[in-house]
Amino acid sequence: MFYQTVGKMAMGSRLRSLTEIVTEEARQVYSLYGNDLRAKWFPVFHLLSIHGEMSVSAIAKEIGHSHVSVSKIIAEMRKEDLVNERRDSRDKRKSLTSLTEKGHLLSGAMKEQYLDVEAAVETLLAQTQHDLWKAMEEFEFLLNEQSLLNRVQHQRKLRERKHLQIIPYSGKYAAAFHNLNKEWITEYFTMEPADYKALEHPEQSIIETGGHILIALYKNEPIGTCALCRNPDHIYEYELAKMAVKPELHGLGFGEALGEAIIEKARSLGAKEIYLESNTTMKAAISLYRKLGFNRVSGIPTPYDRCNIQMVLNLMQAPN
Repeated sequence: MFYQTVGKMAMGSRLRSLTEIVTEEARQVYSLYGNDLRAKWFPVFHLLSIHGEMSVSAIAKEIGHSHVSVSKIIAEMRKEDLVNERRDSRDKRKSLTSLTEKGHLLSGAMKEQYLDVEAAVETLLAQTQHDLWKAMEEFEFLLNEQSLLNRVQHQRKLRERKHLQIIPYSGKYAAAFHNLNKEWITEYFTMEPADYKALEHPEQSIIETGGHILIALYKNEPIGTCALCRNPDHIYEYELAKMAVKPELHGLGFGEALGEAIIEKARSLGAKEIYLESNTTMKAAISLYRKLGFNRVSGIPTPYDRCNIQMVLNLMQAPN
């Protein structure tokens, strides 16, 4: 069988196939009872039969459909004279929908159909090893907690991280350190004197003053950098700087891995705090710094014109 061969990769296709089967079965059931109702109308129809009158927004929220989808269903039902619409007297911008006399008659005629369908589904579920109805509820709950997209992204990060190495800087990576950082700086800002000093002379300006540089290798190619600068005369002795990851590899968690590694290096040196400077236009970077535990501070002199946010990580607190 195709789905057994392909596996869970085809979950969406299999659900669509099952939906098509159930929808056709539902059409035949409505025909059996002589009830002229399309299966896709049922959630809206049933809500109106219970509550009497509802707005499109309230219906959409209740059944988990979009506003546009519900509006389209109501328009189709209105053509069949099953629903009426009127303006809400308290809010003229809002329309309220209710069943027509024909709709109420149909609702009454469907009571026996409800009973028989409910009994048939209960019998079907009793014959299964796993209760599909409960499984769907659980599946929906878990997807609401974290989407399938986010779960796939997480698995992608875990897989790609297996190809990631973070190593200490050596002279062979001087060009990578320079170019990776220059690329993002010139994309958003302008190179400044402090940039030239750090990028063109990393050994003298960072390493020989007691700092460290880490290089991220992806499949043995340098794709990211991060520096820990030592500034003994600064209010904060250690500064995180020159963090860069190749743009085409953003979103894979490599920046986070570099940040975590540089924080561990600072801990091993006995650092109490790590300071950094950035710009609020770098939303992804700021989000990463907050995730790593950095909090905003202000009022500290800076050599960079582009700096409009300063942050500090307290290493004396227990890590989360």
